Amino acid sequence: MADLKLLADSGGGTVSLKAPSATTSNQAVTLKLPVADGSANQLLKTDGSGQLGWATDSTTDSTKLPLAGGSLSGSLTINNPNILKVNGIRGTGASSDAITINSTDGTCTAKITNNLSNRNLIINGAMQVAQRGTSSTSNGYGDLDRWQHEYGTVNENPTFAQVDITSGTPFDLGFRKAIKITNGNQTSGLQAASQINLMQPIEAQNIAQSGWNYKSASSYITLSFWVKSSVGQTFYGFVKTADGSNYHYPFSTGALSADTWTKVTKKIPGNTNLQIDNNTGAGFQVFLQSTYGTDYTSSGVTLDAWAAWSSSARTPDQTATWFTTNDSTLEFTGVQLEISDHATEFEHEPEQVTFTKCQRYFQYWFNAVRFPSTSSANHATYHFPTPMRAAPTVVRTGDQAGSYESGSTTGLMVSNSQYKYYYSGLLSYGNSSDKAVGGYGTLDSEL
Repeated sequence: MADLKLLADSGGGTVSLKAPSATTSNQAVTLKLPVADGSANQLLKTDGSGQLGWATDSTTDSTKLPLAGGSLSGSLTINNPNILKVNGIRGTGASSDAITINSTDGTCTAKITNNLSNRNLIINGAMQVAQRGTSSTSNGYGDLDRWQHEYGTVNENPTFAQVDITSGTPFDLGFRKAIKITNGNQTSGLQAASQINLMQPIEAQNIAQSGWNYKSASSYITLSFWVKSSVGQTFYGFVKTADGSNYHYPFSTGALSADTWTKVTKKIPGNTNLQIDNNTGAGFQVFLQSTYGTDYTSSGVTLDAWAAWSSSARTPDQTATWFTTNDSTLEFTGVQLEISDHATEFEHEPEQVTFTKCQRYFQYWFNAVRFPSTSSANHATYHFPTPMRAAPTVVRTGDQAGSYESGSTTGLMVSNSQYKYYYSGLLSYGNSSDKAVGGYGTLDSEL
């Protein structure tokens, strides 16, 4: 008999169990059925000696894709393009998808951590350019380009300086410069009106045209930077809008270990209350570090959330340890602000590229001309190598050396409104007795 035919209980029909045409070595094979009917979705499994039993398939086969659970350790080849259909792909230990796929049109959004250019809204985030000098104890701008500092109610002024990075993770990642704040000897402690902060203002149009939907809570910018403190404690910073009714978003660095570089990353959503104009004024401010006394802090400040700006509630109340430690230091580098819900690798760029960006806000000028005659007034023209943000404040530091006579410099600008870059040159004037005219100085159109 080649098969065993079983009749249905009613309605007719049969079910057959059919033997193979031959067994291995013509052996007599006996299969013994289990004593129970098992559970749903189980399968019959032999023990190798003819005993069958019900079992759940929990084994891993490196060549097959498991139906549910388990893992595939081997390679998977899919030749039919209609077989694999997914809405997202993520790493085994990740909390969100690396690739999100639109189920309707098939487009995708990917979190890519490299090869993205022109995405950093911060200028001089690697702390490369310091046109004014490498060290300053003054308020405002005085050392690293685009970084403004402010302090008040201190016993000894802090020092802001460009310093070298010679070791550590930032060094391994290509950073060679940092901005370093060295505290003074604050013998009176952290007073109510004390403050030390570091901030970069960003042109409103750079944010408005960046692609960030700043009024949507589902659209994000991400701020990331490296920080190192000589004192182990938590520091606070915030970002702030500067148009309309100002709003700010305070954040914490977390507890820093002394003398250890730490990367801080903050994912910041939009908010329906934000206003950012499309102009060349300051529309957005990034405060990396803000040491404040109680005149500027409040225990009720909520971190990682937008709130209406209050000068007396900028951050939570702060620990005074760093401020009251003589010559304590705080360093920053690798500052990046990008349109993304995650931090990508820092966008390194050649120093001359950063330098040109900085010249939009500050640059040195030099001009000179000499005439053989003294019968008429002489003029010298200086053309800006980079058009400036606005009509700059012109400072004439001095006259040219040698036989050049003293003159004056006017702020008259050569403009070209067709390209919106209005300020491209200035004139120096001599007088009717001068044989030559020339000078040098600075041009400042900082925010």
